[in-house]
Amino acid sequence: MPKAEPNRDGGLFPGALSLNGGKPSETCMIIDDFSNPGRLASNGATWELFTDQVMGGISRGTLTREIVADRSALRMCGSVSLENNGGFVQMSLDLNPNGTAFDASRYDGIEIDIFGNGERYNLHLRTMHTLRPWQSYRLSFPTHSKWQTVRLPFERFSAHRIDRALDLKSLRRISLVAIDRAFEADLSVSRVSFFDGS
Repeated sequence: MPKAEPNRDGGLFPGALSLNGGKPSETCMIIDDFSNPGRLASNGATWELFTDQVMGGISRGTLTREIVADRSALRMCGSVSLENNGGFVQMSLDLNPNGTAFDASRYDGIEIDIFGNGERYNLHLRTMHTLRPWQSYRLSFPTHSKWQTVRLPFERFSAHRIDRALDLKSLRRISLVAIDRAFEADLSVSRVSFFDGS
């Protein structure tokens, strides 16, 4: 059974579940297994790096393909700064190459295989209804310096600065985000999938 992961203070990160043994769900749909070169995802879209510099911040980041602990992965590193009203570094992927909506209503959430530096990160979802850059649906998850599979159920995402329920039929983009506090980010991902818990 999945178990909630404790944070460094002994509490729980709400909603983020770590699967014992790091084994993915038997019923899933691959978004990206990182078998393609560079930033090209399995779904035909391309991973992109964004920082708060687009809005005047000074956070810095890089996004590179690497072998991390024997796995082919995409690695996001950077320094998150809160100066100049900033505070994020993120890697993002459209769920369709042309940026149109993806119907994820048959799935229960997203699973990711991650390797981190002990910091907490977010997964952000954007839909066709998140028209402002600050709007999203968010869920935090912990990391460790080993590969782990983290399951993020859609029902546990929280709306951020949008008064609308998450519409799974209109998902457009996912982002892995280092955000909201000054720290050194180092997050690698080797698989992203939708999972069906039934």
